[in-house]
Amino acid sequence: MSDTHLPKRAKRLPEPLLDEIPRADVVLHAGDWVDIDTLDLLEGRSRRLIAVHGNNDGPELRARLPETAYAELDGLRFAVIHETGPAQGREARCAARFPGIDVLVFGHSHIPWDTTAPTGLRLLNPGSPTDRRRQPHCTYMTAVVAGGRLTEADLHRLPPR
Repeated sequence: MSDTHLPKRAKRLPEPLLDEIPRADVVLHAGDWVDIDTLDLLEGRSRRLIAVHGNNDGPELRARLPETAYAELDGLRFAVIHETGPAQGREARCAARFPGIDVLVFGHSHIPWDTTAPTGLRLLNPGSPTDRRRQPHCTYMTAVVAGGRLTEADLHRLPPR
């Protein structure tokens, strides 16, 4: 997930997303939490949390979260970052910035994104579960990693609040 912006864009995370958290082996958050309570909530409910701060996150969140996070999950190398710059040229720019990474999870735009760079880097943006901006739905993603491969990456639409 990314761009939760609590409590400004919503009072809490949507129930369908909250229900998924304890079932996940790993939860990734690509920044713009805005409040520390959401970080505390996810740390308490997640088996493992991999997270970064975003441009709207203040000093308290920045003190607890890196700008970029790296993890290897079942042989697949992940990076998580908030901003990747403009959509045009994103794949080439990110492939150059993250050599050796298999999957880059990012946020910032609130626009779901799933592409693969010519180098094989998979770029995923889950959108936002609380602030759809110009999108038709609030969203989040789930993914399955097996045998060193990303075998599924599913975008989930949340019901209107």
